[in-house]
Amino acid sequence: MTEKPVNRKGISKTRARFIRESADVRRQALIEATARCLAEKGVAGTSVRAICARAGVSSGLLTHYFDGVDALILATYEDVGVRVSAALEQAVEEAGDDPRDQLRACLQANFRAPILDPDLLATWTAFWSLVRTDPGIAAIHADVYRRTRAQLEALLRAIVPEMPQDRARLAAISLTALVDGLWLEICLDPTTFSAEEAQAMVERAMMLALGQWRGDAGRGDWIDQSDKP
Repeated sequence: MTEKPVNRKGISKTRARFIRESADVRRQALIEATARCLAEKGVAGTSVRAICARAGVSSGLLTHYFDGVDALILATYEDVGVRVSAALEQAVEEAGDDPRDQLRACLQANFRAPILDPDLLATWTAFWSLVRTDPGIAAIHADVYRRTRAQLEALLRAIVPEMPQDRARLAAISLTALVDGLWLEICLDPTTFSAEEAQAMVERAMMLALGQWRGDAGRGDWIDQSDKP
């Protein structure tokens, strides 16, 4: 019986893929541990020792993948921003083809898991505290909000194509500010109002932005004014 030759090339490729995947898993574990440390301890308590203890790894592994804690916090902010954006994009995709439904879904998704999460708030506020002192964090912050506003502007103009660009821009800023304020408050104290009430508030703001809400003696009437300037 003749032995079959060993396919060393195939083994080498498998091993390389395993090493690469393991490296990605370890790097992600450090990012997730950093997010947890930021949520629980704030920026001041997020040290190499705290992160590594949370991730169950040595400090040498952290410095192997990142140039210190600052670089890891930067990567964590980017990762959290990507995950939030992905949740919003998924909500838009699942809303169907109507841009009005897509805009509604995008706004209301902020008041459902995984975005409506007190732990995410704790992590996010830690990032916010660094925006004015860390240029890298400031750049990611600006990019995250720029993409959010651009998405809202595009949806607004898809619903009302004749909406001027400057009006769409201001409407997107207003909607973003409202969502952020409600999200912050409900995460801090969920007894103030419910997620459903928050969604109703952003729904009304959306209709106002589209020129489709008219209050009449304390009573709101839904009307279509999309064809008006």
